[in-house]
Amino acid sequence: MPVIAATGSSPIAFWYLSRGTGVVTLVLLTLTVALGVANFKRLKTRRIPRFVIDGVHRNAALLAVVFLGIHVISSLADSFVSIGLVDVFVPFASSYSPLWIGLGALSLDLLLAVIVTSLLRRRIGHRIWRATHWLAYASWPIALAHSLGAGTDAGTGWMTALVVICVGTVAISVVARLGGRRREQAGPPPAALTPRERRQRAAAALKPIMN
Repeated sequence: MPVIAATGSSPIAFWYLSRGTGVVTLVLLTLTVALGVANFKRLKTRRIPRFVIDGVHRNAALLAVVFLGIHVISSLADSFVSIGLVDVFVPFASSYSPLWIGLGALSLDLLLAVIVTSLLRRRIGHRIWRATHWLAYASWPIALAHSLGAGTDAGTGWMTALVVICVGTVAISVVARLGGRRREQAGPPPAALTPRERRQRAAAALKPIMN
């Protein structure tokens, strides 16, 4: 969350901590969302086992929550900008930059819903958990907008490059997911079929021509 350049009466440590943890949270959330969108459980690589990708996804999500917590606490502790506890959880209630702080609060609420339902997954059932889990994907663009509008580093060269990388990473994951669906709908390649299945497919293709 935003903190303008520190003065003598402003704790500069909280300012740097808020900036740093906000950027790290965005990167970790991007990685988590990208692996989720790409359907990491079906990713197959020769060099990286599937359980390694699964571990990266879980650890990135946990670290994102940790750094988000530090980001919120450091923003509340900073005295230069008036951000109260209610402003952190209630969207658009802040008197300071209500739009951008409100987007940050909304993104936080969505992630909290994902965390709570994950802890109660066995009680609420897989269907409700899965539906709520999609909120994590919705929180990413909202958090990105919050970073661009509220962050003091918005507009700098390194922050612009980081945003481009984050958006590009998620875009690649979307393309990978769509490509995987198309391959599933197309079925197995001819080389994976038995001779009998290949003959049946060839006969089915020639049938409209013969008729």
